[in-house]
Amino acid sequence: MQICVRKAKLFSSNFQPCGGGFDLDASQARLDEIEKQLSSPGAWDKPDKLTPVLQEKSSLETEVNRLQALKRAKEDLEEWLLLAEEDQSAEILETLEAQTNLLEELLQITEMNMLLSAPEDSKDAILEIHPGAGGTEAQDWAQMLLRMYVRWADAQGFKAEYLDFLDGDEAGIKSVTLRIRGTNTYGLLKGERGIHRLIRISPFDSSGRRHTSFASVDVIPDAGDDIVVDVKEADLRIDFFRSSGPGGQSVNTTSSAVRITHIPTGTVAQCQNEKSQHANRDSAMQILKARIYDLELRKRQDERQAEYANKMDISFGSQIRTYTLQPYRLVKDHRTNSEMGDVEAVLNGKIDVFLRDFLLYLHAEN
Repeated sequence: MQICVRKAKLFSSNFQPCGGGFDLDASQARLDEIEKQLSSPGAWDKPDKLTPVLQEKSSLETEVNRLQALKRAKEDLEEWLLLAEEDQSAEILETLEAQTNLLEELLQITEMNMLLSAPEDSKDAILEIHPGAGGTEAQDWAQMLLRMYVRWADAQGFKAEYLDFLDGDEAGIKSVTLRIRGTNTYGLLKGERGIHRLIRISPFDSSGRRHTSFASVDVIPDAGDDIVVDVKEADLRIDFFRSSGPGGQSVNTTSSAVRITHIPTGTVAQCQNEKSQHANRDSAMQILKARIYDLELRKRQDERQAEYANKMDISFGSQIRTYTLQPYRLVKDHRTNSEMGDVEAVLNGKIDVFLRDFLLYLHAEN
């Protein structure tokens, strides 16, 4: 139990309550300023203009609550340390260990927030999954990844909505586009961009042979309404076609699906998930603007970090992570060397270790 006491002292002594991302007073002061602004006469005359302010307010409230919890956990740990110096009974040491683990968890969450410093990190994420070559096997793998990300989003309290979905011929999916809404979703998921490889005994192979499947994941920040993306109508080619795959009434019978091409950049976006052509057009435009926004972000990043951009080139054969189910069980990230033996947990959405380690890796590279 002496290890527990030493560990508790270490976390208590390393905690810095303010400065370098722990500035509770500054965050509270800015929150008070926003609340004063919102309560001033005429503040709600043009509610549309308040969207960025309300988003900042929500983010600050989350940060203030987190920092207050962190401060309380540190103070509680110090009190239990004093008790443990006098009484090292099993009950007190168990409580001390639990309090230490709580502070450690809160510090890791705070560390994640400090690593998400880019302006686009706070935005919602648009996530796309496409199977590689391999037909049904690869399409099934793409669906497994979709399930993994949806379960991760649910566990975080985030909202995942389908913007485009195309079923596979026999099983799995041919493509899917999701919007995941929540605090820092793009910043958390940006490291998932790349090729994901699966090694397993194929359930579609009657001979029980081992197969390797690939799927590509792309993550872009949702441009949202607060960022102006200049898209001229004259630069667009809009095509309408019939939706494919299973669906509700009118799906496959009317040309409700929409594909929009931005001619100057060659950027394409499509949506066929809604019954209404108008709704599909709106969703496709949102995806198109997000892709153009992401294209501009990548250009800027390439100018600043050409060497790093080359390292992160997204193409088949440059997988970022391998999920091995046979002959052993292991998930390994090839950029950070992070590993997890509990493959089922990972495929059920427990990917936070990989997300955190990638942000640390990215921070070290910069």
